[in-house]
Amino acid sequence: MNHETISMTNVAESTNLEDVFHVDILPALPHSAISLLQLSQKESAGPNDFAKPIEADPGLMGQVLRFVNSSYFGFSREIMSIPQAITLVGSRAIVNFALWNAVFSVIPNPKFGPFDLKALWQDSLRRAIFARKVGRVLKLEAAEDLFAGALLQDMAIPLLLKELPTEYEELVEKRASEGKRLSGLEKEMFGWNHADAAAVLATRWNLPEEFVELIAQHTEIEQLLEMGDPARGAACVALASLLPSCSEKDWHEKGKFARASQRLSGMSKEKLFECLTEVDEQTAEFAPLLKLPVPEQSIMSFLAEK
Repeated sequence: MNHETISMTNVAESTNLEDVFHVDILPALPHSAISLLQLSQKESAGPNDFAKPIEADPGLMGQVLRFVNSSYFGFSREIMSIPQAITLVGSRAIVNFALWNAVFSVIPNPKFGPFDLKALWQDSLRRAIFARKVGRVLKLEAAEDLFAGALLQDMAIPLLLKELPTEYEELVEKRASEGKRLSGLEKEMFGWNHADAAAVLATRWNLPEEFVELIAQHTEIEQLLEMGDPARGAACVALASLLPSCSEKDWHEKGKFARASQRLSGMSKEKLFECLTEVDEQTAEFAPLLKLPVPEQSIMSFLAEK
């Protein structure tokens, strides 16, 4: 066993995930988000029930109305009320959006080296829109859950950078020099990765089990593709994780993305390009709703590079 292996073994032994995510560091979700999650577990809850916690939070109410009036849904007339919005787009879509909006508001900025929190949320938004779109191409019923699952898949990264800055400095350097996925390097060092960490966070927040599973599996595209039809929803979220990052100049996993996309969806190259163009367009419209800058480099511009 060489020195590096011994070092990583010691790190893994001393960095238990449950210890890293101790209660003291976990941010609390806003009351409105908790109320909506509780309502989503009640089959008897109707549009007016879901509207109450949203209307009690003026900031969330404005965000939700901007969300339902965006090109994401494409309504020909403006939606003016929360009950009307819930009736038209469904409580699931509204709850999922409100949930991510809540997570977005409570996750801290770790001020870690070159890390850019806004770029992480840009990536999350673009991946969420893509996961939902592929889910719809595949005619999956839970397309809105795929949107939320992809949005939340990387939410633990800022907390990990904040709690383990020394370890992540080494991981970031290795990622830059070796071109490996962050999740693989995390597994080597800790025995767990940020997908496992995000699943722990989602569980602690009592998020629906389907979200926990989508989040936990998002680094396992090959295994999900091997599982076939039962795992197609989770594979959509995992495929989305292979999209290029807004904080990087190169798309290291372009080939892997293209192969996995073909296996999952069977889309022609032309259809895939059409899909990605729509993702770029919706991301550009959606980003300002969440007070995010539009990504400087579109997915299609990455594809245009030789």
